[in-house]
Amino acid sequence: MTRYARQQILPEIGESGQAALAKASVLVVGAGGLGCPALQYLTGAGVGAITIVDGDVVSLSNLHRQVLFRESDVGESKARIAVQTLNALNSGVAFAAIDQTLTPANVDALIDGQTVVLDCADSFAASYILSDACLEAGIPMISASALGLTGYVGGFCGTAPSLRAVFPDLPMQAATCATAGVMGPVVGTIGAMQAQMALAVLLGLAPSPLGQLVTMDLTTYRTGGFRFDVAPEPDKTLGFIAAQDINAHDFVVELRSEARTPVTPTAHRHEVQDFSTLRPTPATGQRAVLTCRSGLRAWQAARHLQGYWDGDISLIAMGDAPDEERPNT
Repeated sequence: MTRYARQQILPEIGESGQAALAKASVLVVGAGGLGCPALQYLTGAGVGAITIVDGDVVSLSNLHRQVLFRESDVGESKARIAVQTLNALNSGVAFAAIDQTLTPANVDALIDGQTVVLDCADSFAASYILSDACLEAGIPMISASALGLTGYVGGFCGTAPSLRAVFPDLPMQAATCATAGVMGPVVGTIGAMQAQMALAVLLGLAPSPLGQLVTMDLTTYRTGGFRFDVAPEPDKTLGFIAAQDINAHDFVVELRSEARTPVTPTAHRHEVQDFSTLRPTPATGQRAVLTCRSGLRAWQAARHLQGYWDGDISLIAMGDAPDEERPNT
């Protein structure tokens, strides 16, 4: 009896399917509430190589939903602890821990050579950065989001449209698990579905999960969804760049009032509402670069700017400012 006997007996898998899983390389971005269950099931299924990308550390408030971690792990790297835990589950899988945050600067190198990518990040900027890169590279991406008692999971890119084709615009306010809360079993359910979709892609099961979105409401215990195989890609997108990609000719706007030091010394200081009242405008031929913490304010300002200016716009999500960069309060 082999460790994979109970799944190899399935006609959808068999020896050939198990061999396909063993040859696969999967990138999982985010070892949080979604990533933990997804990683456990991918590891248990015998995926050959798994790379985990997460620049965060374990905190006590993670433990109700991030089941790869223990109290003794608080303060340690999520990616490294996840690899240690998963290696004890299946030593036949080749693991790699990348203790970094996904950015426009490292995304291409991270997805290179991967069979499937899982977006388990609690960041819409990371999701769009990853989707843009996977679409260009033709790599399937399984993306999910969960908040409160609801969420969704879908198969994007590869042979399917991108995340932008289904979600071309952001909400006016972006909540996260840290600000709005989430129940552990909710992210566990949706993360397990991510693993199932990823395995289905690796096994070539039909119908393909690529081009399929599934919604879950665990308040009412209802599921829904739809296929989006022919959803068009947006004609004009707002892409994210890294701070080091700013050049001297750019019209740079710093939207982070909470950051004492702007992204560049010559950056203009504005708030989102200024783009609907004062209407700051780049010079002809300039690129507008809008910077904030999460990317949401930059996105909102960019939408206002597009209403009266037709030039090139890029966004930067800087993340949380270091304590020493915050204004005194």
